[in-house]
This record gives sequence, structure tokens and C-alpha cells, in this order.
Amino acid sequence: MTILTLPTLYTGDDGRARFRDGPLPLAEGTPAARLSALMASGGCQFRQSPAGFASGFHCTTTPQWLVVLQGCMEIGLQDGTARVFGPGQCFYSNDTLPPGAVFDPALHGHRSRLLGDGPLVTLFVRA
Repeated sequence: MTILTLPTLYTGDDGRARFRDGPLPLAEGTPAARLSALMASGGCQFRQSPAGFASGFHCTTTPQWLVVLQGCMEIGLQDGTARVFGPGQCFYSNDTLPPGAVFDPALHGHRSRLLGDGPLVTLFVRA
């Protein structure tokens, strides 16, 4: 069986966003076209962000897959960790605000920014 390794952005027990890599088994399909199990989704949205795009720290409001279609995007965490995602790369964004918490931009969430001079085009697929 083939396995992809995909990043997940999640909220740790301390309320801080973190990355972890996890396996995605490709147990279906044919040897020439391996597939994961079908996953339910709540719709999708495309987004285009202009050159210079950058966000402050924020949490994901709805768990979703983010797929980069054009450009490169950096996701930065409170601890200084950052990952860059380019065309064809994706991650599962699930760093939601902990239940009962009030958002604190010095503690919660992640920031994102476009790297480069062209636009950033992304696809969001809600879980």
C-alpha cells in the first residue's frame, strides 16, 4: 500500500498552533492510480491574494484542507516555526480556538503570507 505524508496544522493542549505530519493511506484505486478513501466535504472555495499579502495571527474557523495552486505561502507559528507550501502542496488546517477561549493573538493561531511577487491562488476544501 502507498502512503502519503501530509501536514496538519492543529491546536495543542496549551492552545498553541502546531504542525504534525501524518500518514494518508492510498489503499484504493489501481497500481497506476492509487487513491485514498473518499472523504466527505462541506464545499470548497478558491481564493486569490495579491502580491504583498500577509495576515496577522488568526485561528482557523472551520477545519479545512488548503491546497496551493499558484505561488508560495508561508505559515508561521507563535514559536517561530514556519513552513512554506508551493503549488501542488496542501495541509489540513485545524488550529481552531480551544472551547471557551477568547482569542489572544500572542498565544493562539498562525499567520500566513505570500512569498514572491505574483499572486497566491489557493483552494479551501471544508471538512
